[in-house]
Amino acid sequence: MIDVKALLEDIKAAPYEEIVVASPHTGVVTFAGIEPGTRVTGISGAFGEKPGTLLAKLTREHNDKPLHANAKGVVGTVHRELEGRFVEAGTPLVVIRHYLSKDEVIASILQKVLYLFRAPERAKYYFIPSVDKKVKASGARSVTVKPGMELFIVSRMKREKPLVYEGPEGIIYAVYFQHDQNVDQAAPLVGVCPADQTDLIQDVVNRVRTDWEEKE
Repeated sequence: MIDVKALLEDIKAAPYEEIVVASPHTGVVTFAGIEPGTRVTGISGAFGEKPGTLLAKLTREHNDKPLHANAKGVVGTVHRELEGRFVEAGTPLVVIRHYLSKDEVIASILQKVLYLFRAPERAKYYFIPSVDKKVKASGARSVTVKPGMELFIVSRMKREKPLVYEGPEGIIYAVYFQHDQNVDQAAPLVGVCPADQTDLIQDVVNRVRTDWEEKE
């Protein structure tokens, strides 16, 4: 059995993730006025129309391409040795230490403790009608899945086919796909939890929601 409480303690010890911002294409680098310790903001706005903090610009063929932060956090590293130099696509430029929100902590824990049933191909996915009806009426956690159970309809290139669940028996604790949106191959569709562990996991989720202190 996975020690969920130990996972939470590990996250408390390092409550952040380090995001490496790399050059999306070739060009000459000019950094903005950022230094280690600078606080940055990510994309915002109702439609994601507000860019994050400007980190640098890449000049290619006399055109300046801005490079913005895509998450809020604190700048950890700036590769100033690249200032004014031509870089290839994928070259690390800045490292941002992004402190985890409550929802991100919960998502991280769930991805580690649940069995993730993944998409076998890029396509749109739907619950079969009987399961969909139950989910809409009582929530995903009202559905128990078993190996060999027909669970999804896969829609791709105007063709539909059933998809059988393969994995341990349990309750659908988390749903990761949305209707009418393509899911990439290997992306999780649902997270399944053994019935005897649901109370333990929910207890940790509740603790995160009440006790986790988010850093600005």
